[in-house]
Amino acid sequence: MNYLAHIYLSENDEKVAIGNFISDSIRGKKYLDYPKEIQVGILLHREIDTFTDAHPVVRKSTKRLHENYGHYAGVIVDVFYDHFLAKNWSKYSTVPLDEFIQNFYSNLTNHKAVLPKKIKAFMPFMIEDNWLLNYQHLDGIQMVLNGINRRTNYRSKMHLALTELQEFYVEFETEFTLFFKELIELTHLKHTEIKEKIYTNT
Repeated sequence: MNYLAHIYLSENDEKVAIGNFISDSIRGKKYLDYPKEIQVGILLHREIDTFTDAHPVVRKSTKRLHENYGHYAGVIVDVFYDHFLAKNWSKYSTVPLDEFIQNFYSNLTNHKAVLPKKIKAFMPFMIEDNWLLNYQHLDGIQMVLNGINRRTNYRSKMHLALTELQEFYVEFETEFTLFFKELIELTHLKHTEIKEKIYTNT
């Protein structure tokens, strides 16, 4: 899953959201260098990714893209799924999307001291251009795909993937809806398990 989903799945816990957001930049046991609340978020992110990568519905989505984008198909599906989460936000939260996102940006700013260098580098651009809010619009998704394509030195051709999103829009949205329901349930269970494990080992 991409940024918005990971933040949402942190279940309104600010420090867990920080850990969930920075997790891709934290390798191996480096998570132990962080406060326990952030450790929970880092480990929760890993559980979410493991579940996502193995899920048959997600694999159905990625298979649709694999011929044109190879191993980047999974990254593209993550972005597409964040689009459907943003678009259908009111089904998942009583807090308006713009308010939820602004709260997260404030949270991110308040925890700037613990953020990895990579996150600190792109954070100002993320906030200024409001990446998360723009996920709900197709032109926002295009912007994200363009950015990731640049970071792959244009090898991924991901900037072209909006074509597939538009062509198979109903299929992708149906798959997201089925999968995300299960992911919410799984995340709640894993969140509890991880907290118990980390705080028991103090």
